[in-house]
Amino acid sequence: MGQRSRKRRAERAPTGNGSSPATTNLERGYARSRERADAVRASLDPLAPGERPTAVTVAAIVAALLGIANVVLVAADAEVVQSQKVLGGLVFGAIMLLAAVFMWRGAYWAVLGFQALLGLSVITASLSLLVASNVEAVVRSLVVIAAAGTLFWFLIRAMARLQMPSRTR
Repeated sequence: MGQRSRKRRAERAPTGNGSSPATTNLERGYARSRERADAVRASLDPLAPGERPTAVTVAAIVAALLGIANVVLVAADAEVVQSQKVLGGLVFGAIMLLAAVFMWRGAYWAVLGFQALLGLSVITASLSLLVASNVEAVVRSLVVIAAAGTLFWFLIRAMARLQMPSRTR
């Protein structure tokens, strides 16, 4: 049997510090990413005492409306026989109202939790869009995706401002 002829990669000589060129490229990429992140952080203004970003205010109002609407709809449904549906609806409503109160106060963890729920809503609506059988279902899914996705996007920068330490001047 003869040896097959094939292209062989030229072994790259390691750099002086013992790391390969791929590793140094990766390190340079991380350094550039850190520089960009630092530049964005430097451009953010810290929140004044009692100040709340507009996106967080909108999210708190949306959470309060969802919580109130859920509790009202569960209470108005007289035909509910299963207590699990009632309990689940009331628990979700209570969670939304709790999130609304703490987002109004500017709690980072409440905004993070609400953002996680927004992300799950976008994923669920996207998956629902795949099996939509009529125009109404498509429109509903697109409305949820647009609304939740937009609020999610604006909360990202607001969360960065919420977790910023206050600067002393």
